[in-house]
Amino acid sequence: MTPRPASIFILTGAGISAESGVQTFRDKGGIWSTVRLEDVATPEAFARDPVRVHAFYNARRASLGTVQPNPAHLALARLEREFPGALTLVTQNIDDLHERAGSRNVLHMHGELARAVCAHCGAKAKAAGDLSQALVCTSCNAHGGMRPDVVWFGEIPYHLDTIYERLMEADLFVSIGTSGAVYPAAGFVAEARAAGIRTLELNLEPSEGTILFDEARHGPASVLVPAFVDETLAARPA
Repeated sequence: MTPRPASIFILTGAGISAESGVQTFRDKGGIWSTVRLEDVATPEAFARDPVRVHAFYNARRASLGTVQPNPAHLALARLEREFPGALTLVTQNIDDLHERAGSRNVLHMHGELARAVCAHCGAKAKAAGDLSQALVCTSCNAHGGMRPDVVWFGEIPYHLDTIYERLMEADLFVSIGTSGAVYPAAGFVAEARAAGIRTLELNLEPSEGTILFDEARHGPASVLVPAFVDETLAARPA
């Protein structure tokens, strides 16, 4: 059995939430096959047609109430509670399923549907319900600027300094449910390999970067992730 690493860095993508019923963006039949990203996922789209952008994200936010965390989310929350070493959980997903499963220290590099940010002053707030042009920012008192706190195309992902620092400190990099097509996250495996960090892919099918991983296991996240967590917690310390 491989010795248990002292520090684990985990990246999750759309595949882990797809098993809960969250619609993906890039897969066949995904969101970008029916909606142009240029119309709803850029700062320019919000400036041009905020009503349409709000309607798109309000519908997605409402849909979160119809889904639940699956065994993969629950297993990662268990790993956070029981792993004796350092654990970093980074997600490309904008849903709240990790938190609802019990994870407490999640870095959302692409933002969160359940939060809003003011386009005028940058202040952030919870967004439990619908957003609209009628909302007023409680920090700057401006109208019409409260937008979803999600990273749109052309914007810089959140927490990058912390993410790269934690990645370089890890003994094991694990990629779960990611396509390997969206940067900068798609480049994490190459950077981990260059630093001599062991790499593991857990994905429904081979990602675009599968060849770069030391080990790849393919199948449903709801099966692979609990097995990985059991294996990790049972392993002897490194």
